[in-house]
Amino acid sequence: MKLYTKTIPQTLPDWATTVTKGADLFEVEINDEHPDFQSLLEELETEIEPGTIGVKARDLCSRLGFEMSNPNLCQLVEIAQTLTSLIATHSDYKQLLETGYQPDLNIADAQTALTYLQWELEQNRETSD
Repeated sequence: MKLYTKTIPQTLPDWATTVTKGADLFEVEINDEHPDFQSLLEELETEIEPGTIGVKARDLCSRLGFEMSNPNLCQLVEIAQTLTSLIATHSDYKQLLETGYQPDLNIADAQTALTYLQWELEQNRETSD
């Protein structure tokens, strides 16, 4: 599991690792199978809505000392573009394609949609300046 946060504490639990650190965004990888993390989840469990039990991200981040990131749409598009590129080059994805995986829409379609969205955001930013 990954979390994207604005800030992180100086020391992280042994089940959490900083993967990337940007100017205003940390990517933290959580080993969600670690027993200590599972215990924390059990502690934080709550009824999110009637009949749905889970853990709210803000409660988890608060307990860990993380400040949740609330990236703007441009940042989210950039992150999504990076992730789709990683998926497209991932060996498991390539193997799926080689074994006959043929989705109606593919990674290239997703990348194109993200590019169009980025262009629209840039155009709107230019007209509002």
